[in-house]
Amino acid sequence: MKVILLEDVKNVGKKGTIINAKDGYARNFLFPKNLAIEATDVNLKNLENAKKQKEAKEKEILEEAKQLEEKLMQITIVIKTKTGENGKLFGSITTKELAEILEKDYGFVFDKKKLELDDTIKSVGEYFVKVRLHPTVNAKVKVIVTEK
Repeated sequence: MKVILLEDVKNVGKKGTIINAKDGYARNFLFPKNLAIEATDVNLKNLENAKKQKEAKEKEILEEAKQLEEKLMQITIVIKTKTGENGKLFGSITTKELAEILEKDYGFVFDKKKLELDDTIKSVGEYFVKVRLHPTVNAKVKVIVTEK
C-alpha cells in the first residue's frame, strides 16, 4: 500500500515522502498514530501544493536574509572602552554586548548565538563579526574598538 508520511518515522522515511508499506503496518501502526495517510490522488495533490508553498516561503525568507545582509555590511560599530598598556582591554567585548549595541543603536534584534567572533576582542583594533542570518547567508559587521 502506498502511503504519504506525515512525520519522520525511524527506519521508514522522512516527512512528506511516499513509501510502500505493508497493509498491516499501515493500518495498525501508521494510520492510528497519524504518522501517515493513504496516497490517494487528492492527498498527492495536497502534498504537492504544500511543497510548493514551502518552497515559496523558503525563497522569500532567503530574499529577506540577503536584503538584511546588505544593510548589515554597511554598518560599522565603534566601541570606546578603557584600556591598559599596549591597547589591552580590561576584560573583553562579547557577542552579548555586540547584540545589545546592534539592537539599541541600529534596531536589529539578534540572538547573541547568531553572532560569531573569529577571536576574542581583547585589544584595540578593527574586527569583523559574522552574523548568521540564514544557513546560506552570513553578513560581516565591522567593529572598531578605540581607547576612551
